[in-house]
Amino acid sequence: MKKLRWQILVVILTLILVGALLLSQQPIVQTILPQPTSGGVYTEALIGSMSRLNPLLDRNNAADRDVDKLLFSGLIRFDSRGMPLPDLAESWGTSQDGTIYNFSLRPNAIWHDGQPVTTDDVIFTIDLIKSNISFYPQDVKALWDEVEIRRLDEKTMQFRLPEPFVPFLDYLTFGLLPQHILGAVPADQIMNAEFNLNPIGSGPYQFDHLLVEDSQITGVVLTLFDDYYGQEPYIPQIVFRYYPSPAAALDAYQQGEVLSISQVTLNILDEALVEENLSLYTSRRPELSLILFNLGNGEVPFFQEFAVREALLTGLNRQRIINDLLRGQAIPADGPILPGSWAYYDGIEHIDYDPNAAIVALKREGYVIPAEGGETRVKEGQRFAFTLLHANDPLHTTLAEYIQSDWAKLGIEVTLQALPYEQMIFENLSTRQYQAALVDLNLSYTPDPDPYPFWHQAEAAGGQNYSQWDHRAASEYLERARVTADINERARLYRNFQVIFAQELPALPLYFPTYTFGVDAQISGVQAAPLYDTSDRLSNIADWYLVTRRALEPVATEVTE
Repeated sequence: MKKLRWQILVVILTLILVGALLLSQQPIVQTILPQPTSGGVYTEALIGSMSRLNPLLDRNNAADRDVDKLLFSGLIRFDSRGMPLPDLAESWGTSQDGTIYNFSLRPNAIWHDGQPVTTDDVIFTIDLIKSNISFYPQDVKALWDEVEIRRLDEKTMQFRLPEPFVPFLDYLTFGLLPQHILGAVPADQIMNAEFNLNPIGSGPYQFDHLLVEDSQITGVVLTLFDDYYGQEPYIPQIVFRYYPSPAAALDAYQQGEVLSISQVTLNILDEALVEENLSLYTSRRPELSLILFNLGNGEVPFFQEFAVREALLTGLNRQRIINDLLRGQAIPADGPILPGSWAYYDGIEHIDYDPNAAIVALKREGYVIPAEGGETRVKEGQRFAFTLLHANDPLHTTLAEYIQSDWAKLGIEVTLQALPYEQMIFENLSTRQYQAALVDLNLSYTPDPDPYPFWHQAEAAGGQNYSQWDHRAASEYLERARVTADINERARLYRNFQVIFAQELPALPLYFPTYTFGVDAQISGVQAAPLYDTSDRLSNIADWYLVTRRALEPVATEVTE
């Protein structure tokens, strides 16, 4: 019995010791984490039809630009804040005086057919941009006519500018074209070249084949380019299908034909919102809607008074316009620089809608309703009445009516005149033959915020400063910002410009419209960032994925009593 009690005691002491050791340790718990991996097919509905898969010819076709975004690449690209990043060029440098740019191409950059991308391709593409066949605007062609291009070797080159121009990097995002394929094609035949239906680029995806039904192109299939120099995407195949309208694209999603809709417009927004598995992403478009005043028109002298311009903005219910007319698909604007840009200054005070304050301000400036009757304010015999030009499409017509109604409540008589947009720009604004105009500034393809063309006093006579705003201090800030390489100094100069703009209000900023696209919830990694072109929504497609793998990650978990 003594021996047995001794053995039992030993067992008990052993169990106590083991228990104490276990309690002193943190057990290891394995957590299963999903990790993105390669696989799946992404199918997107594009609104419109295919024309030519060629970056030289896609400026007027958003559906082409979406596909070209993945097929072709440029020397540089820009992030969502408008900061330049390397693309085909792995590095670049600028001379101290800002007139010489040296670029080095990536040594491993090759075309989809295996040939190396060289400086000869860059020079060849620029020559095509300057030619009559390209769809690039005249100001882009004019700039390249002023730039001297020097080929140093197959992978390095030099651009020489006649004077410093920091926004020059904006002009280097063009998609490169292969000289070894198109060099033998006469320039006037490139528009109809077979290349446009079977393109060779240097982007992350390569052309595979077209989808054709009843002799009509209904889609295009892209596959991963294994030798791409940049980040390898997770999705190995992308299928774009063409649809004539957003409604048709949404129907295709509902029928399971596609996983994404390239644009969710106002007319399908409500229906898209109730789709449980369709995630909507909204980004700021590179546009600004505003009201221009002709500050140099003697027929409307009241526009030359800042207090009057401020009262007009105070008496305009911009939020109602955004909520009711645009269904919330816009961002209120307080200045001319795009929000999200590195140059945007968010310290500008927002002017809220206050019609009573606007009326008080107008009275203070001497604009009163005549005692003998009438509804229009008068000052020294001058009636507060003018004509507002606007584009003759349904959106701008309704927007102009909203503005007319708000200002009528202030005692201001506004006559609306609808015109084709191109006619309004070239026959009225360009010639300064107008009083006020409702316009949209399209800032696409220009991540650099440079507002010089629209607001510098030198552009008041024959340029795009349609308001004829003549402010020396503001112009000086714009001048210096164009030639200053230091990003922090440029930001300071643009901040000062935006402060002056808010203090002067040479035009009334209304809103920045937004762009919404829909992607099925099974696709992860999608982000919505500010856009400089609608195709920029695909900029981070390398991070998108449909397939995940399970990975075990040990996590120490402390046990508490």
